[in-house]
Amino acid sequence: MKRILYIYILLISFITYGQVKDTLPNFLDGYYLVEKGDTLTINLEEFSILPKHKFVYKEDIRYYLWFKRKVFKAYPFAKLASQRLDSLSVRLGRIKSKSKKRKYTKRIQKYVEGEFTDQIKKMTRTEGRILIKLIHRQTGKTAFTNIKQLRSGWRAFWYNSTANIFKLSLKDEYHPEKVNEDYLIEDVLQRAFLEEILESQQSKLEFDFPKISSQRKGAINVEEYKLMFAKLRKKKKKRKKRN
Repeated sequence: MKRILYIYILLISFITYGQVKDTLPNFLDGYYLVEKGDTLTINLEEFSILPKHKFVYKEDIRYYLWFKRKVFKAYPFAKLASQRLDSLSVRLGRIKSKSKKRKYTKRIQKYVEGEFTDQIKKMTRTEGRILIKLIHRQTGKTAFTNIKQLRSGWRAFWYNSTANIFKLSLKDEYHPEKVNEDYLIEDVLQRAFLEEILESQQSKLEFDFPKISSQRKGAINVEEYKLMFAKLRKKKKKRKKRN
């Protein structure tokens, strides 16, 4: 599974009437104050306000922090993949020779392999699944589609078949508006961007996260992870009994 994930990164290395009422100005690019012919322009930067987290139990905070670390580990690789893919697409568009295109693609692959292979090999299944979803967020295409377009449909089929063995799918999409795990990923990212912990990279998918977050009123659901750990504990107990 780990090999499949880093192979994917290598391959692709490459969002009236009556009295006049007092109203707030409509802030767009700036707010203009005019006094006796003089104009003062105040440029305001855009910012988002996300609701405070609401956890059902104190224990849920621990699971959220665990998941947060997973997102932090996967995000840089997805960001790199998007940058390499954009760069690769621009360069390949300028190269007419098929042989030169193949050589350039291999050069990008070797660069990424030398810089990131060791880290990607250490990823867990959860981190791998997050990475696959973030690839869709950052590039606008699933991991499967990217491989298919850059290499071949046959190659993409076999990579995905191998990933399925480890309960992963390169066809996974990113939908924070309706999938709980994707919402948690985006929540972690947006708060990290606001706090400048992670370098922001605009998603190539269209969704209004402040609106989505407002609808959820900050509620954090980590039940699926609690169940996952419960199952792992049961498996460990069974193994100990056998031994």
